[in-house]
Amino acid sequence: MSKREAEVVGRGRDAACCPGLSAAPLDEDQAADLAKVFKALGDPVRLRLMSMNASRGEGGEVCVCELTPAFDLSQPTISHHLKLLRRAGLVDCERRGTWVYYWVLPGVLDGLATFLAPARPAAVSA
Repeated sequence: MSKREAEVVGRGRDAACCPGLSAAPLDEDQAADLAKVFKALGDPVRLRLMSMNASRGEGGEVCVCELTPAFDLSQPTISHHLKLLRRAGLVDCERRGTWVYYWVLPGVLDGLATFLAPARPAAVSA
């Protein structure tokens, strides 16, 4: 994932400079980068894998050996889906011996939530 993609989902930026979807129109590059993230999440298997990783909480990790039995798919197919999530900048991994452990990158879910949240009208002072 490029630095630009990471910025689109809100990592490394504050909310003041990065309005949500309904607050300001995306430029062409932002839309293309964010589409890659949503494309990765657009598959039911990848969405479930992301959910299984995210359910471990901040800093939690899960071994691919724990993910594979939850699906009626081969281990190479699960690894392929995890690779696509990794390329989209949603998860990262580390090999330990024969197993690979995955975790959701910090701030990714918060960045997506901020981006998708409806704009709040400015408070009116009386």
